[in-house]
Amino acid sequence: MSEDRYLTFALGKGRLASKTMELFEKIGITCDEMKDKDSRKLIFVNEELKLKFFLAKGPDVPTYVEYGAADIGVVGKDTIMEENRRVYEVLDLGYGKCRMCVCGPESAKELLKHHEMIRVASKYPNIAKDYFYNKKHQTVDIIKLNGSVELGPIVQLADVIVDIVETGSTLRENGLEVLEEICPLSARMIVNQVSMQMEPDRIRRLIQELRQHL
Repeated sequence: MSEDRYLTFALGKGRLASKTMELFEKIGITCDEMKDKDSRKLIFVNEELKLKFFLAKGPDVPTYVEYGAADIGVVGKDTIMEENRRVYEVLDLGYGKCRMCVCGPESAKELLKHHEMIRVASKYPNIAKDYFYNKKHQTVDIIKLNGSVELGPIVQLADVIVDIVETGSTLRENGLEVLEEICPLSARMIVNQVSMQMEPDRIRRLIQELRQHL
């Protein structure tokens, strides 16, 4: 493919996008338009480097990348696992570190040991299902929540929760603790499968340069 095709990036909104642009600046990729906090633009362009950037809600990033609306995406590993889209995960960017865990009151430890039928509340039903069904071989009833999942065990909606843990302070404040760790999480770079074939040199060069700065 010719160098005049734009490479398009979908970045998860918020802290993730800021950290990503900081990293990109270290390898000479800048986008001044994105620094304008009052801008109502949805797509930001670096004409010189033929790059486009747009900000999206985390769960939408893998969708944009799978369908080719973006060549490259940056999003948390939790979102990649939950959305389960057909994309290549090419790089662990190392920031936004946290863990996906099974949490609950101490009394729930026994329920996890004996493969009992339990209720699990989570914003991540697919991750919860995969962990309990395929790794623990435990049949569970999964309840999807969108808000504070810590409430689940407190109001007896669920026995345990599956959620992201950063410091664990919210858990402690609510009488909960980490019972099992599912996996470590951090920001990852994903690539559209077709883009990887059409633009292998540009994308590999980008990955290589980022690797040297990580």
